[in-house]
Amino acid sequence: MVDRTTPVPPSRQIANAIRALIETGELAPDRRIPSIIALAGDYGVSPDTARKAIRILRDEGLVVVVPGYGTFVANRERGPRAS
Repeated sequence: MVDRTTPVPPSRQIANAIRALIETGELAPDRRIPSIIALAGDYGVSPDTARKAIRILRDEGLVVVVPGYGTFVANRERGPRAS
């Protein structure tokens, strides 16, 4: 769940949580992250808010979106797959 008492937008809070999982290695390179629908359910937000969180991470180069297949942790050694 997101903290609605903070001025940090929910999409940014979700992006921060996923970023932390990537940085600690809990989400390894090339590993698929949960779907937009799953993230929305897990964090109690709309799919649009979850989509914004993924967009933040994509723009930072932390995840790669493969249309029709899913979103994956970017493999920085190999470079981006597609976006």
